[in-house]
Amino acid sequence: MFNARLDQLPAYPFPRLATLLDGIEPGQPPLVMSIGEPQHEPPAMITDAMVKHASLWHKYPPGAGTPELRDAIKNWLDRRYNLPADMINRDDHVLPVAGTREALYLIATTVIPQDQPGPKPKVLLPNPFYQVYCGAAVLNDAEMVPLAAGPDNGFMPDLDQIDPSDLDACALFFLCSPANPQGAIASRDYLEQIIALARKHDFVLAMDECYADIYDRTAPTGALEICAGQGGNMDNILVFHSLSKRSSAPGLRSGFVAGDAKIVKRFTALRSYCSATVPMPVMAASTMLWNDDAHAEANRDLYRAKIDIAEEVFGNRFGFYRPPGGFFLWLDVGDDEAATQKIWKETGVKVIPGSYLSMTDAKGNNPGKRYIRIALVHDLETTRDGLTRIAQALDN
Repeated sequence: MFNARLDQLPAYPFPRLATLLDGIEPGQPPLVMSIGEPQHEPPAMITDAMVKHASLWHKYPPGAGTPELRDAIKNWLDRRYNLPADMINRDDHVLPVAGTREALYLIATTVIPQDQPGPKPKVLLPNPFYQVYCGAAVLNDAEMVPLAAGPDNGFMPDLDQIDPSDLDACALFFLCSPANPQGAIASRDYLEQIIALARKHDFVLAMDECYADIYDRTAPTGALEICAGQGGNMDNILVFHSLSKRSSAPGLRSGFVAGDAKIVKRFTALRSYCSATVPMPVMAASTMLWNDDAHAEANRDLYRAKIDIAEEVFGNRFGFYRPPGGFFLWLDVGDDEAATQKIWKETGVKVIPGSYLSMTDAKGNNPGKRYIRIALVHDLETTRDGLTRIAQALDN
């Protein structure tokens, strides 16, 4: 009576972490730094907009979003990536979604063919990766192809080393920039290369750019920027953005997909049958957030300050580097599970083993095995306390 593909899914990282730490009493008051859940104060405009538009709770929201929200998203894309004004059409290229987790999963259902002869279609993904990519592949009966994203290749998959047969069979390629968990940013040249591969081999490139407004020094290049330099051609390209990180509002469940109009149209049709739409008051708040850049800049400054604290605490130990984007630290601790248990037992700080965010490849290698991920999501004082505790445990 159940979908047998569910049994093929690996254990989700956080229940697995709970099992790892079960029975270990923390030595100090618990502090969760394992989950990328922003704890910054959300912008007041969210509450203001929700109150102002409270009368709209009785309305079914339009699946394609309000024109005002699509306008705000189009205008933000134009500002953020310096796009030509006529490149993005709000009605053809933009689709608001109830958070990008759902959208990243469902895009696989949209674009992975189910009835073609021959071997299974393939989904290429970086390794480590956001676990939803894995679920999207497995539950759509595609073969996952993990591509190592370690320090030797700048924490991005080496595009030159991909087997041509994998590219030929690829239906969907997930890429996250800035990357979760390593914070790496895909260069302009890299994006040009992967976009060229998507069109040559006719797969969909799903660019997860949810951390695009959280960066240390240089604003990450986006896939649509590359498309703009190619005359506005967005064939085979989708970008995914969210207010969860940019606006410290993960509970809002509001994001969008933009890009290839043909795919957006098909995706819209699918979502009509299976997806929750963003409520009208939430769309009103989202419109205000996409129209405002000041709060995102202030948010970014807070994350920079926390990276400064991390650099002060860790220096050149444990492979510390300033992540170019995002808000995670990716520390080399030798044995990820042992270090996670030690940190929890001695300090009460909860981090997550890197191997829980990665896949073991055909040779038995897991590129996350030496690492732990630390989420810098708390206020400055709490962040300093947590990082100091972690350093003490690792130094002992």
